[in-house]
Amino acid sequence: MTTSSLIDWQFSRFADLSPFDLYEVLAQRQNVFILEQTCLYPDIDGHDPEAHHLLGWRSVDGKRSLAAYLRVLAPGAKYDEMSIGRVITTPAARGTGAGRALLDEGIRQAEALYPGHRIRIGAQQYLERFYGSFGFQTVSEPYDEDGIMHIDMLR
Repeated sequence: MTTSSLIDWQFSRFADLSPFDLYEVLAQRQNVFILEQTCLYPDIDGHDPEAHHLLGWRSVDGKRSLAAYLRVLAPGAKYDEMSIGRVITTPAARGTGAGRALLDEGIRQAEALYPGHRIRIGAQQYLERFYGSFGFQTVSEPYDEDGIMHIDMLR
């Protein structure tokens, strides 16, 4: 059984997320980006209402929990290209292949939603090889964003 078969994917517009699902997404984004990475920045940035959200759910001991998440922005919303961002694998799901499964599914969904468009990401620099394995190429010099080195990448 592959990791992706153990994950129940939900690809939704913001308006279609239940309050409970939205709460879990925002809680996990806060846990990873703000608390774990000790980064004070506005995670709620105004892009969520227009984004599509990919949530990867796992059942652990009969309890549904978020394992992975990302959002897809339309071309022109943030960059000229469509973009994938706010990519997280929750601490409990790390090391299980959930991150790779998330990117596979996210790219598939994004390309189906906006066919023919390239995908731009602002990646943490230490993940350059990971994103490169999905066909992303570095298109910027490293830059500091909220105390973490980033690079822009295109697919």
